[in-house]
Amino acid sequence: MANTRILVQRRKAIRNIRKITRTMELIATAQFKKALDRALQAEAFTKRIAEMAADLSANAGDVKHPLLAAHPEVKTSVLLVLCSNRGLCGGYNASILREAMQRLRDNRSANITTQIEASGKRSIQYFRFQRIATEHSYTQFEDKPRFEQVDELATRYIGGYTAGMIDRVDVAYMKFLNAAKQQAVVETLLPLGSSGSGTRQSSDSGSLATSATKIEYEFLPDAAGILAEVLPMSFKVRLFKCFLDAAVSEQIARRVAMKAATDNADEIIKQLSQEYNRARQSKITTELSEIIGGAAALG
Repeated sequence: MANTRILVQRRKAIRNIRKITRTMELIATAQFKKALDRALQAEAFTKRIAEMAADLSANAGDVKHPLLAAHPEVKTSVLLVLCSNRGLCGGYNASILREAMQRLRDNRSANITTQIEASGKRSIQYFRFQRIATEHSYTQFEDKPRFEQVDELATRYIGGYTAGMIDRVDVAYMKFLNAAKQQAVVETLLPLGSSGSGTRQSSDSGSLATSATKIEYEFLPDAAGILAEVLPMSFKVRLFKCFLDAAVSEQIARRVAMKAATDNADEIIKQLSQEYNRARQSKITTELSEIIGGAAALG
């Protein structure tokens, strides 16, 4: 027969855990709504500036920009991995790290030197455990990344790419598609044309769209100066959008994980309550049988 006191203690412990998971679920829900608003606001701007950069590049004539030109041979690549600082978010980090390791293996097979930059304590700990060296690590990007923080990284990437020190920039993160679907991806942000950042894309499929009417632009003072301003900003905004997507996806993953934990706690509490009731009934039945037996013996 189960010990009722132990069952009571276990049920109390599970109830305390349920309070924690329920609270974390509510917090994640509130943070998700805020992060989603920021991501949606940035999405329209990111799409518009990418389209404008594509149109300007197509109408600039013979003017070229180094951010649009792919290097003849890719020898050095930067892989930025965006993970979370905290856990309790299900398979969020594992999915991103799986994609990042696959890209790392592909680069090794192609004899491409990969400089890994880890954002988030989970990715830092993972690469340290795997004994994989990281060039830079960041822990300042929480659920509210600021453009000023991302601008520092983007400026360094642009400088390295234009100087020939970097041949490609990849970002491994959780891409936000909608509230019900997120996907771990590795996207190439530099050169801009490789990911569609410097080319116009259709809104539904992501394939290159052709415009029926060609727009003529007049560049003042010149096309080179305008592209020098627009294209770097397009890359910076695109990189910032990756951080925003990662923040939204992290909160969704944490909300789902905490809801599942809360539901599991409810089920365990229900099972423990049933077991406690059965044990208590069995104990009462035994005590009544003893009392009746004792009374019969006295009579």
